[in-house]
Parts: sequence; C-alpha cells; structure tokens
Amino acid sequence: MGKELNQITEAVIGAAMAVHRALGPGLLESAYEACLVHELAQRGVKVDRIHEVQLLSYLRLSGCEVGLLINFNERVLKDGIRRVVNHFKE
Repeated sequence: MGKELNQITEAVIGAAMAVHRALGPGLLESAYEACLVHELAQRGVKVDRIHEVQLLSYLRLSGCEVGLLINFNERVLKDGIRRVVNHFKE
C-alpha cells in the first residue's frame, strides 16, 4: 500500500511541476486546476473534480487517501508542496 501511495503522489507532483513550468506562478487557482487535470489525464491518472464551495475546488483520486496541498504561487514549486496522508500506517 505504501509503495502505491508513493507512486500516485509522485505522479501528481510530476504533473504539477510540469504545469508550473509551463504557466509559472501568479495565475488563478482555476487555471492551474484545469491544466493539472489535463496533465494528469495525459499521464493516465483518473481524476474527479469536486466543487464543494464556490471559491474552493478539489481534485480527488478515486480510492486514495493521500492528500497534497499544492501552492502554485511559489517561485519554486517544491517549496509549495505539502503531503498529508490520512489513515495510513507504514
């Protein structure tokens, strides 16, 4: 299970870095979200887009309990990534 979570996390972070390289910092969250969904789809990762609150949008990988908080407004994206794993014991 831990190896699978690491692979999924690695795929999402790789896609986020590709989006950040292409767009740079400073755009609206919705622009990054749309591009990240597209990039993940290109990599074969199925993503559900969830809009629960008007100004907040979420991406969910089905059946996965890993959470990534990605701040695309950082000049260097790796400084804006936080990983949160829920209910996971290594």
